[in-house]
Amino acid sequence: MPDPSPWLQEATATAEGGHVRTDDGGLSTALASPLAAHCTGLRPEQLLAAAFASCLHHAAVEAAGEITDEAHTVQVRAEAKLGRDDDGLYRADVHASISSAGLSRKQLADLVEYADRLWPFSSGDNSRHRLTVTPAENGRH
Repeated sequence: MPDPSPWLQEATATAEGGHVRTDDGGLSTALASPLAAHCTGLRPEQLLAAAFASCLHHAAVEAAGEITDEAHTVQVRAEAKLGRDDDGLYRADVHASISSAGLSRKQLADLVEYADRLWPFSSGDNSRHRLTVTPAENGRH
């Protein structure tokens, strides 16, 4: 019997021709380019902010379930900024905040700490994630 996959979920998305879409059709939108001012659609920093907010919200709701029965009130706000270093490479700065109604300061601090640890892109541990970029085979999407 093959080993079960350690991954709970997976998704695939394709960006081309000024458009991005997930293969399941859950997301499909026009893309703007930071290099082409005339393009309309979502900008890379908007997509980063949305992705960070979505992932951290999932973790925060899970964490809230351990702290309160008010998990449905969890709100995550993420702000993403893109910049360029002197060598021309992009850099990202993402700040996220978590709120939830009816929690004490201590409970909210515990919620934030727990959610940050759950999420693979935590603020304190860069070794918990890895991005691998490789060339695709010609004609394969």
